[in-house]
Parts: sequence; C-alpha cells; structure tokens
Amino acid sequence: MNRSPGTQRIAALTACAGALAYTVSKVDLARNGELGMPGFPAPPEAYASIADVTAAQLGNAGLGLVMAVVALLLVRPPAARRLRLGVVVVSWFGILMIGAGVIGFGARAAGLAPALGATPPAMGTALAALAVGAVWVAAWSVAAVGAVRRTTG
Repeated sequence: MNRSPGTQRIAALTACAGALAYTVSKVDLARNGELGMPGFPAPPEAYASIADVTAAQLGNAGLGLVMAVVALLLVRPPAARRLRLGVVVVSWFGILMIGAGVIGFGARAAGLAPALGATPPAMGTALAALAVGAVWVAAWSVAAVGAVRRTTG
C-alpha cells in the first residue's frame, strides 16, 4: 500500500496536535498543583514522592513540546539521512511511550489494573484523554512509517 506524502503530512500534523494537547493538559495540571492526567487524578500517596508538583508537571509539558517538534519534523522529514533516522528513532520511542500510557490508563479506566489507581471519577474526561492518546499514537505511527518509506522507497 503506497501512502501519499499528503497522508504523511496530515498524520504528522495530527501527531503534533496530540503532543500539544498533552502539553496544554500538563500546564493546566501544573497551574492547579495536581499530578496525573486529565480524568486520571493521581492517588494522594503519589504527592509524597514529588517535592514540587508544579515543576514536575512543567517538566512533562516541556517533554510534550519536544514530542511536538519531533512530530512536526515528520511533516517534511530531513534530507540528511542520519538526521532523518534520528527523527524516526526518537519518534518510535515516543510512540511506544505514549502507547504504553494509553494502554495503562485504559486498563485503569476499565478497572483491570487497580494497582495503577482507582477507576476515574470523571469517566467522560478520562475517555476523551484516552481517545486523544490513541489518535496521537496512530497518527504518529503513520507519519513515522511514511518517513521510513520515503527513505527506502
């Protein structure tokens, strides 16, 4: 199946939007002094191990910005082979990291992983966060595969 460069661009921009949504959510949580994800509050004991919740969440927001830039680089992958390879490798690490989070939070929402925390009290918000994460992972995967195909094709 031959994907067009337009499909890769749309996927990369969608992945970038997912990373920016994550970034905004982390800034909002930092502003409120909260740990966790939208719809998935952290258990009270988690606060004991974090000295500065705001700094921790702003650090996560910074990571979100880095992921947005990496996804944006897939809109038009770098011409230099090593740089393009680096962008693709970093993308796959990000895809795996976000995918694992979606799976873990999904298991928590379904009540399948009580060790990860209680079932979310605001299920609508939790499901929306999971949907954004799933679309983000899917789009980033399509963009990364497209970058590899353009390299090897």
